[in-house]
Amino acid sequence: MTTHIAEGVWLNTSDICSFDHLVEVSGLTRDDLSDLIEAGIIEPSNQDPGNYFFYTHCIVIARTARRLRDDFELDSHGLALTLKLLDRIDRLETELADAQARLGMSRHAGR
Repeated sequence: MTTHIAEGVWLNTSDICSFDHLVEVSGLTRDDLSDLIEAGIIEPSNQDPGNYFFYTHCIVIARTARRLRDDFELDSHGLALTLKLLDRIDRLETELADAQARLGMSRHAGR
C-alpha cells in the first residue's frame, strides 16, 4: 500500500508573506528568489528590497520554479524564460475559454 502525503496552502489575494517565509516554503535559495524578482517573475507587494513582502499566490509560482529548477536543471535565465512561457500559455488558455464561452461553444463541441 502506498501512502501519499499532500500539503495544502490557503491562498488568497490579500494575505502576504515575507521573503524568508517564501524561501522556506518554496525550497528556493535566497539567490534564486532574488533572480526571479529581478526578472519580474515574482513581484513583491512593496518596494523595500531590504524587507520584501509577497502576496501568497507567489508561493505557487516559487514552488513551480523550484520544481522546474530541480527537474530540468535550469539556470536562472532558463527558469525565468520557462515561467514566462507557462504564464503566457495560461493566459492564452483563459482567453480562449472566455471567447468560447461568449460564443456558446464547449471545448469538446468540435470533436
